[in-house]
Amino acid sequence: MTDKIKLFDKKGLRTDIPDIKSGMKVRVWQKIKEGGKERLQAFEGIVIAVKHGRGKSAAFTVRKISSGVGVERIFPLHAPTIDKIEILSQAKVRRVKLYYLRGKIDKRSKMKQVEFAEVAASEVGKNEN
Repeated sequence: MTDKIKLFDKKGLRTDIPDIKSGMKVRVWQKIKEGGKERLQAFEGIVIAVKHGRGKSAAFTVRKISSGVGVERIFPLHAPTIDKIEILSQAKVRRVKLYYLRGKIDKRSKMKQVEFAEVAASEVGKNEN
């Protein structure tokens, strides 16, 4: 019985999704249907939360500042409407949930950036061990 449940849970999971962490600056390309046409729209911002692991119910929250107003979107990780996720940079963070950024404005919300090549190299090193 549990094998059927595990098989059902794995059926809808996507394998082309990168490992997303808090503090990453990402660009999420989402498919949007308008009338009879379909187009791609990008949403670029900082990941402030990743919830529910990597399973079927996994989601991540992206925050950006648009015209001086903070905008947040919650994306289901395995949604069929997500075309691709590009990781642009990684910031050095000490927390998993970055909700404190909601109260920060401009310079006070800046985080120390880590070179993305260093992050990728450290991930490769972890996978080899």
